[in-house]
Amino acid sequence: MEPRISLVTLGVTDLARSIAFYEALGWQRSMKEAEGVAFFQLGGLILSLYPDLAKDAGTPDIKGPGAFSLSHNVRAEDDVDVIVDKLVLLGATITAPTRTMPWGGRVAYLADPDGFSWEIAWNPDFPIAGDGTISMPG
Repeated sequence: MEPRISLVTLGVTDLARSIAFYEALGWQRSMKEAEGVAFFQLGGLILSLYPDLAKDAGTPDIKGPGAFSLSHNVRAEDDVDVIVDKLVLLGATITAPTRTMPWGGRVAYLADPDGFSWEIAWNPDFPIAGDGTISMPG
């Protein structure tokens, strides 16, 4: 597993309000056509605002503070299973098993030994540069 956090996802209570807040900071929303989720490119990291995080992650329906996950994106689809298997061997617990998503990616959610939520994801639309940074398309 490469030493990198690709996305930080906040489980927001009101997506429109959260988008307005971050746009008021001068942050530019990427992929505006994405439905039910918002993305902001922050240098080599992406901030995601997602009201349905708990459902996807298989965790209690917490909203607001405490509702977040860290994402480690991988370079190849098969890498999701390799990383998930390694994390389980190291003591992580699967909270939502590996699956193919409607948008074409492959994801799994795990809790680390302290219970922090991690998404392991392959997203064909989020290229990873040689230095490990991730960028939003267009």
